[in-house]
Amino acid sequence: MLNHIDINKMNRLMEENRDAKQIITQLLENHQTAVSTIAHEIRNPLTLVSSSLQIMEAQHPEVKEFFNWKQTMDDIQFMCGLLNELCSFNNGSILHHSVFSIEKLLKNISVSFAISLDAEDTNIEFSSRIASGMGDFTGDKIKLEEVILNLLRNAKEAVGQRGHIFLSAQRDHNRIIIKCQDDGCGIPDHIIDTVFEPFVTDKEGGTGLGLSLSRRIVEAHGGTISAESSDKKTIFTVNLPV
Repeated sequence: MLNHIDINKMNRLMEENRDAKQIITQLLENHQTAVSTIAHEIRNPLTLVSSSLQIMEAQHPEVKEFFNWKQTMDDIQFMCGLLNELCSFNNGSILHHSVFSIEKLLKNISVSFAISLDAEDTNIEFSSRIASGMGDFTGDKIKLEEVILNLLRNAKEAVGQRGHIFLSAQRDHNRIIIKCQDDGCGIPDHIIDTVFEPFVTDKEGGTGLGLSLSRRIVEAHGGTISAESSDKKTIFTVNLPV
């Protein structure tokens, strides 16, 4: 899979050479089609296997006592999730634009996230400060929502059962600045510089595609996403042009 350095080199080459741009564009389209096709062809039979095992478990509850049954079920669910995320990652740069209020979008996300925390009865404190008057934004509303929810979910996992998560957003001239901050476990030093690369994760059972997908979506909007972390604070910053 192409890493961020490879993509930057290709972008420079496409800017410098018109023929190279045409060739690379076609290769990338072929690459995306191939990944989507392979993921689709694997996911379909895997989903059938998962469904069959669930039916088997429902009809014969004693199988849950079989050696490695739970591990097998967990592994299948992980593979299904990985294929879903791979498809999302592969299509992360394909945007469906509309004009919407980013202020309203972020406020709705904040309310929904707060409600989900209340429903789980955790000791996580969540607060937000979404500035008024940020104006209309042109972009892919669904994919930007996916980015923010991913950052909030990561923050939730980082703080565990107790901690504080803070989401803020404001407009600075022609930029929208969104920050997601938590006081959880932090990002280990050995992955902080590569945390947005595909398959980089320190989470048990994690695919390492969530942040990479988030970066792909943000950059497709012409923006940037960055992370900074210490023992007591982690901040993800999304910077989007208006």
